[in-house]
Amino acid sequence: MLRFALFACASLVAMPSMSQMPERTAENVKRYTALCRKHIYRDMKGMYREAGKSLVFPFLAPGSNQYLDMLWDWDSWLSNVALRQILLEHGTKGDSDEALRYEQGCVLNALHYGGMDGWIPIWIERDAPSREEMLSVRNPWKSNMHKPTIAQHAAFIVRNMNGDAEWLREDFYKLQAFVDLYLNYHRHRATGLMYWQTDEAIGVDNDPSTFYRPHGSSGSIFLNALMYQELRAMDYLATRLKMEEIARQFRREAETLKASIREHCWDKRDGFYYSVDLNLLPVEPPAVSGVKPGELHLHVGQPRQYDCLIQRLSVWSGFMAMWAGIATEEEAKEIVSRHYRDTLSFNAPAGIRTLSPQEKMYNVKASGNPSSWQGPVWINVNYLVFRGLVRYGFVAEARELAEKTILLLGRDYERFGALHEYYLPENGEPVLNKGFQNWNLLVLNMAAWLEGKPVVEEF
Repeated sequence: MLRFALFACASLVAMPSMSQMPERTAENVKRYTALCRKHIYRDMKGMYREAGKSLVFPFLAPGSNQYLDMLWDWDSWLSNVALRQILLEHGTKGDSDEALRYEQGCVLNALHYGGMDGWIPIWIERDAPSREEMLSVRNPWKSNMHKPTIAQHAAFIVRNMNGDAEWLREDFYKLQAFVDLYLNYHRHRATGLMYWQTDEAIGVDNDPSTFYRPHGSSGSIFLNALMYQELRAMDYLATRLKMEEIARQFRREAETLKASIREHCWDKRDGFYYSVDLNLLPVEPPAVSGVKPGELHLHVGQPRQYDCLIQRLSVWSGFMAMWAGIATEEEAKEIVSRHYRDTLSFNAPAGIRTLSPQEKMYNVKASGNPSSWQGPVWINVNYLVFRGLVRYGFVAEARELAEKTILLLGRDYERFGALHEYYLPENGEPVLNKGFQNWNLLVLNMAAWLEGKPVVEEF
């Protein structure tokens, strides 16, 4: 028995430890960058899809069997940013010209499903029902819709076309109606913040600040940062179309929203931007609530004087205030020093945890409906946080995150010949959906920045 026990112990010692991320050395970064480029250059046209049925224009698809033939809202936008980096590095003029119709088609397919009410679906399948059929089973003013990235996507394309926005002119009214629907029916009057109608398909599916929360209650920092940039993009597009008065209106809306986000979402105590809870009972005078003179009316002496409550949940989307340029310089310093650098919270070996493991909701198990945003590393998150770091001049931190992303995806290509949808934070093991391309290809934009080469950036 003793000999067997000794043998068993020796076997345990000899067993390889759980796999870890590759060491972050210049040699490894160089090797895995080359590997990423090799695979991505070869596979990039795998995101191209031709027009047909409900999708009347060619478009870009995320890849992997689960998303093989569908147009998704913010996916197509960020995929396009990656595509233009690939074409810059490896494409010919013919490749660039070919890509344009797929890029424009993402925007035009979305607007094809638009209307005067402004509602546009979050995703469109090839066999999707008509717009009228979709709206027969939902209220367009009480339903989530396409995230506010259409104008940003269009502005990105227009900027790459040297400012030519004429291809958008005919459908620009649908784009205005879309943005106005957010401003008129998804905006909390008291705070000026945008909110999700429900927790359906919010992009960051089970973000606990919205997931299973009461409808209309989540003033999401993720949504508000996107909306701020969407309004800036509308200003740009209207200017390019020589609609100066309309441009000024969207410019004012953008500045108003930025002020609201700074006022209500910045937490001085924690030095971070948070989503806010809008689910508060209204403040009503006694006459409204039916109380007669002289009768007791609760809280009449000091009703609440605040319009929302900060949700102090350590969700990655607080970094979106840096990506969008909403944070002040001093706020950005606090965000980086107290949150980005905290290895017990967001900063993991594979990149940015989507939820801090210090939160009770932390969970990295595979999940497809909803997708898991309660801890796993997503490459679009790594990229958006990276862009915020670059914007505010945090070069060392941006370099660290770019290198981690390269090592993560390079090793995925090395081991499996493909990428996955999301990854475990500690060791970079892939979790789900082999063959997922999409915003993962933004690793090339990060690599180009590391090497001091020209970098394609979102609008």
